[in-house]
Amino acid sequence: MQIFKIENNKLNELNEKPFKLEKEIQTIFENNLNEVMNLQLVKSEFVIKNKRIDTLAFDIQNNAFIIIEYKRDRNLSVVDQGFTYLSLMLENKAEFIVEYNERLNKNLKREEIDWTQSRVVFVSTSFTEYQIQATNFKDIGIELYEVKQFDNNLVSINPIKKNASAESIKSIAEKNKEFDVVFNEIKVYTEQDHFARATEELIELYEKFRDAILNLDSNIEIKPQKFYVALKKDNTNIACLELQKKRLKIFVGAKKGTLDDSKGLAKDVSQIGHYGTGDYELHIEDDKDLEYIMSLIRQLL
Repeated sequence: MQIFKIENNKLNELNEKPFKLEKEIQTIFENNLNEVMNLQLVKSEFVIKNKRIDTLAFDIQNNAFIIIEYKRDRNLSVVDQGFTYLSLMLENKAEFIVEYNERLNKNLKREEIDWTQSRVVFVSTSFTEYQIQATNFKDIGIELYEVKQFDNNLVSINPIKKNASAESIKSIAEKNKEFDVVFNEIKVYTEQDHFARATEELIELYEKFRDAILNLDSNIEIKPQKFYVALKKDNTNIACLELQKKRLKIFVGAKKGTLDDSKGLAKDVSQIGHYGTGDYELHIEDDKDLEYIMSLIRQLL
């Protein structure tokens, strides 16, 4: 990736400054976990069963533990290592909960955690084409992030996205006992999982609103979760779409009192339990208010 600085209407390329140590990358991420990945830091250098986890984090939105590993060496199998860490987590759930509660002075219970959303994230200055292809499965709980630093204290962080046509890892997992154990518990949700309980008419309505939101900004991406489909920008949920049997719900990712809703279509759910993030809920039965609803969501961009 090339980074330029504009000076007198000319582009001057900034030089990349290699990280000397993995610890430098780890420090940047751990000091900015919420900003970079919308995660909560639990423990740096978490040791369990004689294995060291670089960073143990927690995803508050999905109530799931996230393991982060930092690599300067490009010659490693991220899939094998990723499944090893996921297996370690699933076999030692109690230790992860105890660490969370002791470090953050919480009282998190086992049943409150969605273990299906557990993930391993690898962070490196670069990945080989083989590593990228090896993790390009739609249902694998392993993610890759590339990080680089440049002159003028600039840092670029780039999550590597999976191809839209990525296949399932199920056939490979079934041939490997450790992989199969993890695969049977970890779940990467897709839009099709949500379509399974909706009518054709509701799916069409969902797609119309989804596409309208995506068209608001080229940086918005789709992140299906267990109970809803999140539309995110910069790791923040702009809107959450929940397909029910007879209607579509949209949760606008705004805090109470911050949304300018002149028509009063958005319901305040800040004091009501709900799956999607944000304090405002919309019930959608048709597309007559589509443009107005897009004006509400645009306020978050």
